[in-house]
Amino acid sequence: MSRSLSPCPAEVRVERLIAEAERIILVVRAVRTEVRCPDCAQHSQRIHSYYQRRVADLPWNGIPVEVWLQARRFFCDAGNCARRIFTERFSETATFYGGTVRMEQALRWLGLALGGEAGARTGRRLGFIVSGDTLLRHLRRTERITRPTPIAPRVLGLDDWAWRKGQRYGTILCDLERHCVVDLLPDRQSQTVRQWLHNHAPPEIISRDRAGAYADAARRGAPHAIQVADRFHLLRNLREAVERVLTRHTAVIEDAWQQSRPASVPPPPIAPASALTRSQQLSHERRQRRCERYQQVLALHQRGISKRAIGRQLGLERKTVRYWLRAGQFPERHVPQRRSAVDHWLAYLEKRWAEGCQNRSQLWRELQAQGANFAAVTLRRWFRVRLGVRGRPSLISHSLPHKRPSPRYLSALLLGLVAEPNPWQQTFVETLCTLSSDLAQCVRLGTQFRAMMQEHLGLDRMAEGSQRIPTASLRRRTTTR
Repeated sequence: MSRSLSPCPAEVRVERLIAEAERIILVVRAVRTEVRCPDCAQHSQRIHSYYQRRVADLPWNGIPVEVWLQARRFFCDAGNCARRIFTERFSETATFYGGTVRMEQALRWLGLALGGEAGARTGRRLGFIVSGDTLLRHLRRTERITRPTPIAPRVLGLDDWAWRKGQRYGTILCDLERHCVVDLLPDRQSQTVRQWLHNHAPPEIISRDRAGAYADAARRGAPHAIQVADRFHLLRNLREAVERVLTRHTAVIEDAWQQSRPASVPPPPIAPASALTRSQQLSHERRQRRCERYQQVLALHQRGISKRAIGRQLGLERKTVRYWLRAGQFPERHVPQRRSAVDHWLAYLEKRWAEGCQNRSQLWRELQAQGANFAAVTLRRWFRVRLGVRGRPSLISHSLPHKRPSPRYLSALLLGLVAEPNPWQQTFVETLCTLSSDLAQCVRLGTQFRAMMQEHLGLDRMAEGSQRIPTASLRRRTTTR
């Protein structure tokens, strides 16, 4: 029995087992007759004193188990050793951190499999009294696995990453051929990146964004490397350029939005403050604050104050002030609606709603009979979020936007970056291009540039009006070259 319960029979043996209502206690005693001094490694048999350690062990059937270990202190009789008294070590039984070795291994496996908080929740069900932070500390104490010597990347990717979005950023370096992270730098300063390039083998190609700091670091740290821009940054720059063009055509966007809305669809009902959800109330309050700040910007601009001075006075970025003044009216924020499991049954819900069935419990039962696998509260929440009120509106009109789309969203819509646009969005794009020849030209050039980047089509092929090459055949053709 002692050998089966003892953490390590070579070091300790079980003296007693105490079973209580909420825990099990194993009283164990050290069995070695002599131990080594940790400094001089000299064996000692002369005991100085005894003390008791309480060590957590693996739970039994969900019940916590404690090990009461009666440990000893010894004299070191070596004349040349500075340590006169030392504590007995139990390398195979307990760690220095309050747990047995097998407990430490179990927590390490739990943290590696599930992480901090998820591992802690699972551990509490199994009987481990542990927090998420404790699991992470166990992982940090784990010895590093020996890795092969890193290979110097031939194609190096430079980009920034956020320690905390909007406040602190670092630099991430990736091997674009092996698709792995090479290193993380604490900031995105040119000196830091240049020093890293000096200390490592210079790459042949450096793919970076348009940041001036990265350009200077690549030019000085790896002067013989070819600097390129990847497709992601080029497409993002394209979208930002189209967005800047749209901010100067706010009036045209407003006209297109009004003309593309069907006349039979009335504007959405204005819900009273008591009918709004908590998140909707907070969103409404934030919009009111932005609107008041926008009116202050207009008032100061009409008095002849410069954009930089307006930004300093109101605590705004100069770019924000410039964007608001170019917009011509209050710029609404477009928050795209998240897709829900209920969206798959939209056609059936609109049909039943038009037939007069507005009982949401009845609609949920009908959807369940057809194979829907979401709860009734999901359907009720879907109606409340899509319709904006908790009452009983007369129709479902969530497919039409309740406010004019923002330039940021429109830039993705015009460039074809929105997956599966609905009929209203297609009509809106056609109306917008009809009302403004400048926007039509911008959309045409942007679409051509996107086709060049994503499908490798040249301007001559597009000018001839030829059909686009399928992506699969393009990959095959590129591979055989």
